[in-house]
Amino acid sequence: MSAATRINRFALRGPARIEINEVAPRDGLQIEPVVVPTDAKVALLDALSDCGFARIEATSFTSARAIPALADAEAVMHRIRRAAGVRYTVLVPNLRGLERALSCGPDEVNLVMSASETHNRANLRMTRAQSQAQLLAMIEAARAANVAINVSLSTVFGCPFEGDVDPDAVMALARIFAGAGANGITLCDTTGMAYPTQVRALCEIFQNALPDTALTIHLHNTRGMGLANALAAWEAGVTRFDAAAGGLGGCPYAPGASGNVSTEELVHMFASMGVDTGVDLQRLLAVVAGLGDVVQREVSSQLLRAGPRLATHQPPAWLAEHFAGQA
Repeated sequence: MSAATRINRFALRGPARIEINEVAPRDGLQIEPVVVPTDAKVALLDALSDCGFARIEATSFTSARAIPALADAEAVMHRIRRAAGVRYTVLVPNLRGLERALSCGPDEVNLVMSASETHNRANLRMTRAQSQAQLLAMIEAARAANVAINVSLSTVFGCPFEGDVDPDAVMALARIFAGAGANGITLCDTTGMAYPTQVRALCEIFQNALPDTALTIHLHNTRGMGLANALAAWEAGVTRFDAAAGGLGGCPYAPGASGNVSTEELVHMFASMGVDTGVDLQRLLAVVAGLGDVVQREVSSQLLRAGPRLATHQPPAWLAEHFAGQA
């Protein structure tokens, strides 16, 4: 067996196809210091819709006072061009937000709470018990409206206030929400505290316990382990990943943190391994190239700077002359 054959076989240690949920329009833009105009948001979403994503998280129906950057949620949802084959999901923090979201016809609503008590209180101003009760009521309302439901559990791999989070507590919440009718659960590495063996273990535990519940992994690159953690999740059989174009996003409770795992770098990694993401990398890179103008700063995309791994360069002009006449 040739080395190339062995490499290709080694690459396929996980699913042959994955889906990516692009979260830059929501998770990325909500934390930027500049408020991106509605026209620019719509243009960004329309451009991303042409890249081949399975899902795009378009906005958040949070109060304008809490997140002024996304105060135009209704306008964005009503104006975007909905591409065939793309599911548009929105984040909703409470029942009022759910009412607003449902009036805009999302394909899926994404509910959120934290697995750690302190982070939940800091982020949502509620105890976990209060959040759990609210989410159960929201699941009931969303099911009545016949809208798909995902629940994102924050800080499952670690809390910036409490340290490690008990995986049994994470799974207890996942079971409650799956049992109540959530179609999917997202395990979130909110502040970039996860490490690969931890990610793989929790993903395997989840899939063994809840095989009929769609599992998504949401990773941040705060400590440079975003792609390694994504690879570990894939090796555990995960097929759904959140990512943000240009690595946008972050968390206010992780000072100096970088953003979400970069979509283009995630797509590039999986494409190099022969895994189908459905995403057109060149189209995506063209979108990322314009992100700096949208957020008015340089985005931290290593792939945008270096190009794909097989992008070749012209050799130095002196090289041919230097070796002229040599065998």
